[in-house]
Amino acid sequence: MTKQERSWILYDWANSAYSIAITTAILPLYFKDVIAVSLAPSLSTAYWGYANAIGTLLISILAPFLGTVADYQGYKKKFFLSFMLLGTLSTGLLYFVQPGQWQLCVIIYILTALGFAGANIFYDSFITDITVPENMDWISSLGYGFGYIGSTIPFIISLLIIMNPQIIGTDGLQATRLSFLLTASWWFVFSIPMMKNVHQNYYIDKEPRPLRGAFLRLKKTMVNISKHKSIFMFLIAYFFYIDGVDTIIKMATVYGSDVGIESKDMLVILLVSQFVAFPFAILFGKLAKRFSARTMISFAIILYVFICIFAYFMDTAFEFWVLTMLVMTSQGGIQALSRSFFGKMVPKENSNEFFGFYNIFGKFAAIMGPLLVGVFSQITGDSRIGILSIALLFLIGFVLFRRIPVPSADNVA
Repeated sequence: MTKQERSWILYDWANSAYSIAITTAILPLYFKDVIAVSLAPSLSTAYWGYANAIGTLLISILAPFLGTVADYQGYKKKFFLSFMLLGTLSTGLLYFVQPGQWQLCVIIYILTALGFAGANIFYDSFITDITVPENMDWISSLGYGFGYIGSTIPFIISLLIIMNPQIIGTDGLQATRLSFLLTASWWFVFSIPMMKNVHQNYYIDKEPRPLRGAFLRLKKTMVNISKHKSIFMFLIAYFFYIDGVDTIIKMATVYGSDVGIESKDMLVILLVSQFVAFPFAILFGKLAKRFSARTMISFAIILYVFICIFAYFMDTAFEFWVLTMLVMTSQGGIQALSRSFFGKMVPKENSNEFFGFYNIFGKFAAIMGPLLVGVFSQITGDSRIGILSIALLFLIGFVLFRRIPVPSADNVA
């Protein structure tokens, strides 16, 4: 494994701390139990869904243009650093949010989501710079796998001080706020190898007027993308199935809270789940070599349909255990293989441009799922209906994905 590959994988180790603490576990529960405790449970769930929808809308609007500009020599890493810093700094700012300030919490959370997702546009596209096509499934899977393990270290420390705040001479609320500082610091420190060692090896030469050139190339790509039939079909399928994946990640804990699962139970379950996710993310990479990435992504989508149905009937901590373990068997695998599946189809010198579209399809999709959960939760007063509706997105995604004409040269069929 090369130095660039190791440094690239380590960024998954770094930013996955954000995924579990801010997107999935600590902040959503803190929002429900402390920040927005004065609101009705279904209403706070709705507002959390809206916050996720707004954050993904913003990055969706920016993604294609940013990706097109970043294809020019020297721009990719600058954009990556800018969004990474926005994400880490705004995550640290969550420390200052006080109980009852739910509007402020939502605003800062949207900034963290913008930084996290924006940096990932360029991080994902760097996969074409740091490795060869035949290794992409494996390297991408290693990234997600080690990301799960890396995320557990700051998460365990956070849980220890939240559940035993006396060990640092404070209370539970202060300990929870300190966990946001810990998450931000972990994310930044382990991003340093990526900043130092990963470089843009494929690019387009700079033009005298790069912004105008980027707009023209973006327009040309939008007009001609239908000529890349496999890529176009994949993006449509991805739009649907990744929506369900992202929605489950973002809404799992607030939904668990609504159906009566204790916060401490959920935190412990989510911690254990990271150790389950690690081997399965690696396993998906190995199985993709034997059965193909296409087959393994299809398997994961069908499993998620079952997960949505199971979640509708869930009402005990044990069932939340089962649900979380099922999710973690496929979450890292479907994300990693989708990234490498797409990476093997796109032209390397235009990787940012194409990954900009990859992210816009993924992020626009991620608006729909949380919005569905939010709307159905608010209208019906029952979060279960919103969760069940996500199964339809997976089914549509599966049908479209299986219809993708994949050239054999891509080694992804």
